[in-house]
Amino acid sequence: MARIAGVDIPKDKKVAYSLRYVHGIGLKTALSICEQAKVDPDVRVTDLTSKQEDEIRKVIVELKLLIEGELRSENLKNVKRLQDIGSYRGVRHRKSLPSRGQRTKTNSRTRRGKKRISISLGKKAV
Repeated sequence: MARIAGVDIPKDKKVAYSLRYVHGIGLKTALSICEQAKVDPDVRVTDLTSKQEDEIRKVIVELKLLIEGELRSENLKNVKRLQDIGSYRGVRHRKSLPSRGQRTKTNSRTRRGKKRISISLGKKAV
């Protein structure tokens, strides 16, 4: 199992798709990493040599990507800054409501954290 940026990437998948398991790397970035590391993106991770794995790690460091812990802490700092200045988006984050203009009357069940109670239409027990 290859370990890149502190994450065990799946060994049975193609390189481009297994790199997406690292937080902060999407498909486009993974394809560009493979291109710069001169690794075929359609090769399985199990078929990679250790030299190719090292080359992928080196390219990620050279690109200076925000990945994993750094990216998560950066996102948390941004949300905290919005909350501290008291912006509308910060207030919505604090109340655990959608902050990008979505409706909340019928949707956003997962964000609001309430379970919907269904009313049965059958006979009531006596």
